[in-house]
Amino acid sequence: MKSISKVAAGIAPSATLAITATANEMKARGIDVIGFGAGEPDFPTPESIKAAGIKAIQDNQSRYTPSAGVMPLRKAISAYMERTFGLSYAPNQICVTSGAKHVIYITLQVLLDPGDEVILPAPYWVTYAEAIRMAGGVPVIVETTEENRFKMTPEQLRNAITDKTKCLIMTNPSNPTGMLYSPDEVRALSEIICEKDLYVLDDEIYACLIYNGEFLSFASVSDEMKERTIIINGVSKTYAMTGWRIGFAAGNTEIMKAMSNYLSHSTGNASNAAQFASIEAYSGEQYTAEKMRQEFDRRRKYFVSRVNAMELVSCLEPDGAFYVFMNVKKTFGMTLCGEQINSSADFCAALLKHGLVATVPGNAFGADGYVRWSYATSMENIRNGLDRLEKFLQS
Repeated sequence: MKSISKVAAGIAPSATLAITATANEMKARGIDVIGFGAGEPDFPTPESIKAAGIKAIQDNQSRYTPSAGVMPLRKAISAYMERTFGLSYAPNQICVTSGAKHVIYITLQVLLDPGDEVILPAPYWVTYAEAIRMAGGVPVIVETTEENRFKMTPEQLRNAITDKTKCLIMTNPSNPTGMLYSPDEVRALSEIICEKDLYVLDDEIYACLIYNGEFLSFASVSDEMKERTIIINGVSKTYAMTGWRIGFAAGNTEIMKAMSNYLSHSTGNASNAAQFASIEAYSGEQYTAEKMRQEFDRRRKYFVSRVNAMELVSCLEPDGAFYVFMNVKKTFGMTLCGEQINSSADFCAALLKHGLVATVPGNAFGADGYVRWSYATSMENIRNGLDRLEKFLQS
């Protein structure tokens, strides 16, 4: 029998989803595991949004929609972008898909020819590198440092560009580090992007979950940068709607039309009822979303203070999102609970086995020596999980 394609054979599974699946399987066997793997808010979807989804089903919103999304949702997103970020996009410059992850996949399929290079600052979200490869592209990893708050410098960007470079992927604020590029840093990178004739995929899925600093979209820098920027966003993180699977891209008309065409021959439209629920998310009251952000902030401060009070581990205070990227390098070469620790994968495996805490190793994000924790879970879980970490380290 002939083998599967080389592209498919080379794709690694999502480390975050694999960790979550392992933790859930252990829980199903009655093992008291606390999971910090998936970046998924623990809050319920706000009631008004759920009601809008139910009403859509009752109103028989169960047919195919345009591949780029229903017009009322694209209009709602357009108004949201203007109101929240001061960016003007017409509905035909917005493309709705089955989640923000799907937007990234489709965007790269549309932009890349085989062999095109995509610059990817590390640490990076686990899906980016695989999505680049699935589109026939080549990820060019730019390693950042904790001393520079895990942010790529203009010099690093310039040095990574070749005649094959097509685009740059940015997440602001970052998954997995939670770090935020300042407006001045965004402008400095934008200058090089324009000079070198590149696109930028600006993943803004956490742009409404910021605690320190000021957010600036790459598309806000200039009219030229707006044409070069494909904004990635969605309802999952801000509105606790991960399972509803609604994401969107905003960008120039040519790219959005190509994305719509691509969708028409792949998934078709995103869920009809979920699109109507998302209209309420973007158009309705924002009080509940702000209350969630404030609770994430409270958890963030507690998490950072606890970690930095422990021996052997440390972390920077994240500016946004809901992740802590914990430095575990001091444990390398040590034995904890009888387990030899030589990598972040070793650390996470030992912590899961002996501490019953599920985290994601930094090597999945291109940064061995670190461990990602998601504090999108209850304060009780955070306290208990950090108690277990402290006990594990004392072993």
